[in-house]
Amino acid sequence: MCSDPATRLRLAFERNFTLGREVGAAVSVWQDGCEIAGICGGFRDAAREIPWGPETLVLIWSATKGMAAACALHAIERAGLGLETRVAEVWPEFARGGKGGITIGRVLSHSAGLGALDRTDLSVMDHEGVVRAIEEQVPFADAAAGPGYGPRTFGFIVDEIVRRIAGGIPLGRYWRREFGDPLGLDLWIGLPEAEHSRAATILPPRAGEPAGSPSFVEAMGRADSLTRKAFASPGGLAAVSAMNSPSARSAPIPSMGGIGSARSLAKFYAMLAAGGRWEGVSYFGARAPGWMSARLSRGFDQILRMETSFSAGFMMDPSDAGKPCGLLGRSLRAFGHPGAGGSLGFADPDSGIGFGYVMNQMEAGVLPGERTRALLRALYAPEDGR
Repeated sequence: MCSDPATRLRLAFERNFTLGREVGAAVSVWQDGCEIAGICGGFRDAAREIPWGPETLVLIWSATKGMAAACALHAIERAGLGLETRVAEVWPEFARGGKGGITIGRVLSHSAGLGALDRTDLSVMDHEGVVRAIEEQVPFADAAAGPGYGPRTFGFIVDEIVRRIAGGIPLGRYWRREFGDPLGLDLWIGLPEAEHSRAATILPPRAGEPAGSPSFVEAMGRADSLTRKAFASPGGLAAVSAMNSPSARSAPIPSMGGIGSARSLAKFYAMLAAGGRWEGVSYFGARAPGWMSARLSRGFDQILRMETSFSAGFMMDPSDAGKPCGLLGRSLRAFGHPGAGGSLGFADPDSGIGFGYVMNQMEAGVLPGERTRALLRALYAPEDGR
């Protein structure tokens, strides 16, 4: 067995192409401040004419939520607040609908029962309308008993919390000011028009691929299910092709609109893996790094229809048996966020690793599939072959 993780990773990456799993993709791994692997290949477009290069940017879907969570924790910590702070203390209108006691920690850990909206007439492009609907929404009791993932609502809630704390600055601008520009990241929430020419075309999952567990597929097939409602509220941009439009690429959608490179996604998480410090600069105070790696919710997710676990805005391995399931490598302290179709970014504080994988050929389902897991197995393979 090859003992070099970069070589193992390259072989696994190339094998994904050999097996026909990829059109274009990139993976990057940073460890202890250095990029130890940076690999890209394939094509940016469906016609397979434009090569995928190191400068290629691509939509990362819900992996955006990790970026949004970091902004929220940064703003909260800077303001002297904590996860126990009630959301209504910074956003008074949020208290409507019986939500006055909900804390920031519950919102960030997807355990506030706000993974869906009752209103069905709203567009994901209507920020103000969605915020007003969130203010009036009554929590769903079933999803408040444990994790209840908010595929679309989460970003709007986090964005509004950041705006209320930071003097009205939208989350996309906050991201660039506090992280994107200082760290030199090719990673955006709302892609500037000047960068559109570098963006890869997102391709829908191939027909016939399983879209998740039988329970999730069954729930998505029922119009009255909380799962179906969560993935459709607010509405709009439901087709994969719609996300390739210039207006969608430029829209600062904090739940699913992040666009960037694998290298920048991995570098961001490498900074988080290092306790929020990078090249002598501390991007967080003493509390926020602990918030990222401490589980706040764990259990059967009423929306994803599977076991999940969340810290303050980041997904964690749901295992409670002391053995990771492989979603984020081999550390139970690892935290990050996947994106629909297979993209993934995470921090492994135990190994000092920041990981980023992006692609344009989506797989069915909302969690990373075999392509991503093959890369993780290669990266974390025991050097002695055991």
